[in-house]
Amino acid sequence: MNKNRTNGLAIVAALSVALLSGCEAPSLDGLLSTNNQSRPAGNTATTADGTQTNTAEPTAGDSSRSKLASLAETIQDVNGVPTVTNPTDLAVVVNKKRALPADYIPPDLVEPNVPFPFDEKVEKRMMRQEAAQALEELFAAAKQDGIELYAVSGYRSYKTQKSLYETYVQTQGAEHAAAYSAVPGKSEHQTGLAMDVSGADVKTRLEESFGEMPEGKWLAEHCGEYGFVIRYLKGKEDTTGYAYEPWHLRYVGKDMAKDIMAAGLTLEDYLSAKATAQK
Repeated sequence: MNKNRTNGLAIVAALSVALLSGCEAPSLDGLLSTNNQSRPAGNTATTADGTQTNTAEPTAGDSSRSKLASLAETIQDVNGVPTVTNPTDLAVVVNKKRALPADYIPPDLVEPNVPFPFDEKVEKRMMRQEAAQALEELFAAAKQDGIELYAVSGYRSYKTQKSLYETYVQTQGAEHAAAYSAVPGKSEHQTGLAMDVSGADVKTRLEESFGEMPEGKWLAEHCGEYGFVIRYLKGKEDTTGYAYEPWHLRYVGKDMAKDIMAAGLTLEDYLSAKATAQK
C-alpha cells in the first residue's frame, strides 16, 4: 500500500449549519454480505487482497494541497440535482443536499488490512487507498491500547445504496430510513472515505450504545490523530439531519481531523469557518 500520507490544513473553526449523509442502520448490519464488489474504471492496480482492480486518477486533489474551497464553490446543478464538483477531494461534503455525480466510483479502492466480522469478499471491505492505510494505523494503535476494533462497512456503490435505502423504507419505515440512511448518490460511503466500525460486542454494533463502550470512547478521543472524524455527533442532529452515529468514521486527513474533533464540529461547520477565515 502507498505509504504517502496527506495532511489537511489547520484552522480556527466556528459553528454553522448544514446537512450530512447517513450510513448503515443498526438492525441491518448483515444486509450487504451477499453483494458483489463494484470495480472502478481506469488504470490497473492491485488491491490489498491481491486482486486486480481498475483505478481512475484523482481529479480534484486532496484538501491539504491547495486552498480549501467553500461549500458554495463545490456545488452545481446537474439535471436538477445539486451535485458536488470535487468528489475526489478529502474534504468533499456529501449529504442530503449535496449528491455525488451519478456515475461516480472512487479511484484507488483497496481493502485495508484490518479485521472484519465477516469473511465474504464484498465491496464494503473497500476504502480509498489513503483512508485504508490510515485505518490500518488507527486499528494498530487501538490494539496497542487493548482496544479490539472491527471494520463493518466501508465503500458502498450507488446500486448498493439504492437497494439498501429501499429495504430500510420497506422494513423499517420512511422515518427510520431518513434518520439513518441516505438516498442513492448522497451517501458518504460512496466516497470511499467512510468506514463503520465496531467492537467485539455484537449487541452494540451499529448502535448508539457503542459510543459508551471503551471502543467508542477510544475512537472519540483518538480518531483525529489518524485523520478520521466521528461524522455524526451527538447533539448535532439538527445540523447533520441524522441520528448520532458513534461508529461512523470519515477520513479527512490528520490536520483537519484534529481540528474538527478538538472543536467538536461537523465537517460543514469546519468548512464554513474556513471559508470565512479565508475571505
